Amino acid sequence: MMDGVGEKTQVSKQNPGERVRNFREVSLGYSADEALREASRCLSCSNPSCMEGCPVKVDIPGFIKHIKEKDFNKAADRLRESNIFPAVCGRVCPQESQCEIYCVLNKMGAEPVSVGGLERFVGDWLIKNRVDESSSTPPSTCGRVAVIGSGPAGLSCASELIKNDYSVVVFESLHEPGGVLSYGIPEFRLPKGVVDSEIDYLESLGVEFRLNVLVGRTVSFSDLWRDFDAIFIGSGAGLPYFLGIPGENLNGVYSANEFLTRVNLMNAYLFPEFDTPVRVGSKVAVVGGGNVAMDSARVALRLGASEVHVVYRRSREELPARREEVVNAKGEGVLFDYLTNPVEFLGDGEGNVSGLGCVKMELGEPDSSGRRSPVAVEGSDFVLDFDTVIVAVGQGPNPLLPSLVSGLDLTRRGNIKAGRDGRTSLERVYAGGDIVTGAATVISAMAAGKRAAQSICEDLKS
Repeated sequence: MMDGVGEKTQVSKQNPGERVRNFREVSLGYSADEALREASRCLSCSNPSCMEGCPVKVDIPGFIKHIKEKDFNKAADRLRESNIFPAVCGRVCPQESQCEIYCVLNKMGAEPVSVGGLERFVGDWLIKNRVDESSSTPPSTCGRVAVIGSGPAGLSCASELIKNDYSVVVFESLHEPGGVLSYGIPEFRLPKGVVDSEIDYLESLGVEFRLNVLVGRTVSFSDLWRDFDAIFIGSGAGLPYFLGIPGENLNGVYSANEFLTRVNLMNAYLFPEFDTPVRVGSKVAVVGGGNVAMDSARVALRLGASEVHVVYRRSREELPARREEVVNAKGEGVLFDYLTNPVEFLGDGEGNVSGLGCVKMELGEPDSSGRRSPVAVEGSDFVLDFDTVIVAVGQGPNPLLPSLVSGLDLTRRGNIKAGRDGRTSLERVYAGGDIVTGAATVISAMAAGKRAAQSICEDLKS
């Protein structure tokens, strides 16, 4: 290890035995002293490769330099030049596979700088210390833009537009803004107060939010086409995929989308303070291996399940969830059934799920994702007993809005076809985020929203 680099500053967490009984945030974040110690590990490279992996091109050495100087205010300003939501991204972005993987310390036998931990520290400092950041002047009327969807892509697009003096109205079908940030990520990973604070900042800049508005039903797309100079579609991928096997309509079978949305938007995580309990049995299976599966499993434990299994058809090496989330899940007692594939939901004769009929799998050649393909082992059928099953195998685009817009080109999966610049087949209509790419990361959706906003500015000014 290089002299002077020092050991990586670890972030404190709630004890597993305690946190599994509450929905408070698991990661406690850096203190100021810890942030200073971790920032001091950054070598301030003249040609920083860490920035190559950041979708929104945050000046990573720049904001860390200001932390070293104890100027958290300048660090916040530097971060916000590229990333409107540092407190969110510091918590949920996969830094280990984006920016930190390029940190030069990796080549020196040391652990990379904790970019995510430092970003969260600055984001939290912002929320606590710069409460009133309202714009002194209202945005000019260079143009009016409608943003459909208040998830990461929509919020990022709105932010970029409002900073360029456009009037922006965000239309959200649910009763809370934030999209997947609000309904999809559990409180113990991303507190609602953090999301609310970031959205409050956008409102202070002049962004208008219209909630409980389903474009295509509450208001027509043609109305927006008439009333606005441009439209950005960032409605996400909120339509859950299912397994398509017998018994999937039994009581006690959830999609992860429904399960997490009920918990998040109905305040079920605050039960009994809020009388919105979600039925969770004593023995729960979560089918899938991504971050959503980890979230679902950990939520089920907190809601009272005595035993929770993640059922995954590949091995541990192919598990797509972030390593940190897998470690947290295991620490809380989640069990993992690898190389196991459900082929049937079994019922108790009264319409309730009672188990999973499964087959053992073995790994064959890699598929298009680069992971080895699972192949069923002949004659390996067996049964696992569960009274609740949560299906977390991905999501696709809701077909309502795309199907109502004549001339909008779609993929065979129903995603909107859009270039990297966000432009679609329709003039003055742009799109980005999961509605274009399918389910991806928060930061990639934010980058797409930002690029689309830049295209809108170019086109409306030409």
